[in-house]
Amino acid sequence: MDRTKTAMVLLSGGQDSATCLAWALDKYGLVETIGFSYGQRHVVELDCRQTVLSEIVKLSSKWGSKLGSDFIVPLEGINKLSGSALLNKKKIGGESGKLPNTFIPGRNLLFLTYTAALCYERGIQTIVGGMCETDYSGYPDCRSETITSMQTSLSLGMETSFEIITPLMHLKKSDTWTLAKKLGGNSFVDLIIENTATCYQGDRENRYDWGYGCNNCPACELRREGYLEYINTVNL
Repeated sequence: MDRTKTAMVLLSGGQDSATCLAWALDKYGLVETIGFSYGQRHVVELDCRQTVLSEIVKLSSKWGSKLGSDFIVPLEGINKLSGSALLNKKKIGGESGKLPNTFIPGRNLLFLTYTAALCYERGIQTIVGGMCETDYSGYPDCRSETITSMQTSLSLGMETSFEIITPLMHLKKSDTWTLAKKLGGNSFVDLIIENTATCYQGDRENRYDWGYGCNNCPACELRREGYLEYINTVNL
């Protein structure tokens, strides 16, 4: 493996980004991570991401030798621009034909822009994100067309050949669980269950077979149903 090849992973503290971190650690010589504090309702994910970083290196000496610097970028100004349910205590939901009220306009676009700016300064050209259009909850900034467009714009705007890789883009949630098992075995699946935060409510009190959450929000529903499908496949 070419150990000079480095990737920057967008690590939120959730299931998808943790799986992408393992995927990158398996593939690249050095992996750095970036997360964002933006006034999110589920701010507990920031604590979870630190646990993921500290625990994932214990699963593999190879992974431990590859994990590099971590960065947290404050973006609290987002909550001045959006009334999304992910930024306040309003009821999570949505109207038919409209984007869900958990959508934060421009969030992933900002994340990728700030990440690319950091990568530019650090000489990194590969960005890895957990965006997925199969289970994307109706968010247009998770579609492959959006990511491709951002890759082109960021490369042009910074005169650098960025590559934005989204390993989960066309996977179902059950496939993401399967990928986690393939990457790190049952130990990594257990790490995801115990130490990642997906719930929009930020619930860390109620624990289920698939992890912690309210068991009612769209994120919990996706995670739960994906896990059940994954378990059924494993038990065949």
